[in-house]
Amino acid sequence: MTTTSLTGQVLHPTDAGYDEARSVWNAMVDRRPALIVRCGTVTDVVNAIRHAREHDLEIGVRCGGHSVLGLAVPAGGLMIDLTPMGGVTVDPRTRRARVQGGALLGALDRAAQRHGLATTAGNVSHTGVGGLTLGGGMGWLARRFGLSCDNVVSFEVVTADGALVTASRTEHPELFWGLRGGGGNFGIVTSFEFQLHEIGTRALLASYLFDPADGVAVLEGWRELNAVAPREATYFASIGADGVDVGFVWVGDPERGRRLTRDLAGLGRTRRETVREMSYLDLQTIDDAVDGHHFRRYWKGLYLDRLPAEAAAALVERGDGAEALRPTMSLQAYGGAIQDVPEDEAAYGQRGTLFELVAAARWDDPAEDADRMAAARSAVAPLTAYSSGMYLNTLSDEGAAGVRRAFPPAKLARLAALKRSYDPANVFHLNQNIAPA
Repeated sequence: MTTTSLTGQVLHPTDAGYDEARSVWNAMVDRRPALIVRCGTVTDVVNAIRHAREHDLEIGVRCGGHSVLGLAVPAGGLMIDLTPMGGVTVDPRTRRARVQGGALLGALDRAAQRHGLATTAGNVSHTGVGGLTLGGGMGWLARRFGLSCDNVVSFEVVTADGALVTASRTEHPELFWGLRGGGGNFGIVTSFEFQLHEIGTRALLASYLFDPADGVAVLEGWRELNAVAPREATYFASIGADGVDVGFVWVGDPERGRRLTRDLAGLGRTRRETVREMSYLDLQTIDDAVDGHHFRRYWKGLYLDRLPAEAAAALVERGDGAEALRPTMSLQAYGGAIQDVPEDEAAYGQRGTLFELVAAARWDDPAEDADRMAAARSAVAPLTAYSSGMYLNTLSDEGAAGVRRAFPPAKLARLAALKRSYDPANVFHLNQNIAPA
């Protein structure tokens, strides 16, 4: 196969650097693309798409590589690796950031924080800006400023036919609508323009660990505290083998956030208490190690619209089977500015969510694969009764059924029509796919 039409660094299976380039976050993913094109410019992206279409190669698009299914890595196909396009520029006067399509969240955070600014980003700094934002984008600032996708001013996109377009409220407005929560279905975003916000540089983390025997009562009390929490606070919970850990993150003046700690501590007899001031940048990297590369991973996610005692009990139980195989159950609170955005404003489809639930498993031994995945499914199954839908970015192997749960029917129909307009051949299908209408 001739590759003379390609630009950028082209890697074949026998080339140095090929194995590193095809490795992604989930160590279970071990597929071998026919070609990897490491794109440094928009022209490289255009040429890679055209080459793949001319030679009937599946296209996978890599940024952070955090898809639990490893969708960026097409077996026998062409991987478009955007990681060389990782630049971020910030204009503190207009409070705007221009972010290339291969940038990681850490690069955006660092550039914005030089000016005391930030926009909503995820909780792990080595996540890709692109994948996070296109699926919605939850983070510690979302209750104040909306999801990542709500803070995009414009996108620069290469479409399936190789055209470069700008999508904003005034240019390609329907595409702009679909890119804010519809995933990577409509093209390859080579640049994002984000609105930034003044947040200062400080944050507060409060965390209280309780015995599992007290878990249901603790979660019910935590739920009630969340219901009256100010928008600066994002409540979280983590349920694992060592107990039930509940708390909140506060971005801004830590002294104001400390006022909330007494009520959390009063939920019961704690086994461990942590109240820690830190910089916003440290907050954004605090989970980088536990969510690091080179582990085998599987997760199941749901959006919960209520959390009664029965749901809390299922969370504490964490499914059946051996304790060592059961996943960690995590909750993060939504509401606030997320719900302020009108439902028709963007493709993102679950603004009424109360909590995001993720049952996450991490292990090393391939012999545990089937048991770990079965345990995660078992842990989540009883909680579907309290679920309002699913988050596109935490779908795993649900397939089309999961996509249908991520969007209301009318919104999914509108997305399918948009797909027909911009990618009628479904060239970009290695994603949480929306088939053309």
